[in-house]
Amino acid sequence: MKAFLMGLAFITTSSLALAEAAATAGYVIENEAAIAEQQPGPHKGGGETTGYPFFADVPAMDLVFKKRVLHPGSAIGYHEQHKDEIYYVVSGTGELTMNGERSKVGPGTAILTRPGNSHGLRQIGNEDLVIFIVYRKDAQQ
Repeated sequence: MKAFLMGLAFITTSSLALAEAAATAGYVIENEAAIAEQQPGPHKGGGETTGYPFFADVPAMDLVFKKRVLHPGSAIGYHEQHKDEIYYVVSGTGELTMNGERSKVGPGTAILTRPGNSHGLRQIGNEDLVIFIVYRKDAQQ
């Protein structure tokens, strides 16, 4: 009986290890059309945005990778950051407020906000402001 229980424990442990390996092996392809979500501006920013939460349902994925489209008049509200967060501007023009200081941002601009800093981003002009956002999953605010 003891040998049987040891064997069962080994098989169970091996199965769990294989399941975890399967969850992290291979690859995932997602198309933004399948995951688009119409949302108000995050952090009480106002206006209408479209969010694309890539890989949100992938097990054992510790990073958040999003595309966010800020439509004319919308914003990501000013808020304090608790973990590292990166914004990358793909297209459009925005006004970044970082610790109370404002600056204009456009295509090719990368912004790293470290813990303890506050930031917000507002779309300006006639064109959508398109950004990518990356942060660790446990850092969701």
